[in-house]
Amino acid sequence: MRTRPYAAADLDALIALFRTSVRSLAPHDYMLGQVLAWAPDEIDPDGWRVRLAASSTWVAASGDRVAGFISLEWDGHLDMLYVHPDFQRRGVASMLLRRLETSAEGRGLVRLFTEASTAAKPFFELRGFRVVVAQVVSRHGQALANFRMERRLA
Repeated sequence: MRTRPYAAADLDALIALFRTSVRSLAPHDYMLGQVLAWAPDEIDPDGWRVRLAASSTWVAASGDRVAGFISLEWDGHLDMLYVHPDFQRRGVASMLLRRLETSAEGRGLVRLFTEASTAAKPFFELRGFRVVVAQVVSRHGQALANFRMERRLA
């Protein structure tokens, strides 16, 4: 397993991984309508292209297969962290988070913050993030609970 910077050619694979990850893992914590609002059939690739271009994104790959990805915005916002279900519990998310932290520290950032799903909350807590506030966000008319979390960097 290796990490590398995101390339424009990864776009379709990252969208597919996102959809597969959410639809596979989120039903444990969210209702079907919420899951489909979070990861709908139709995802705007142009919107994702802009979103990923505005952040630093790293991809975890196993051979030619994308195992996961993570993105960091300029202000320390960890925007996305998703791992393909076939690679869950193999250290992929931890590896990606370490890569992001190295970059954040190199930029002089003093904190990271994110909005974690119910399923992702324990992962972040184990890595030193604390809940700032529980919140409800709206996606395509569905209310989804998540947690605004942060962690101070060394």
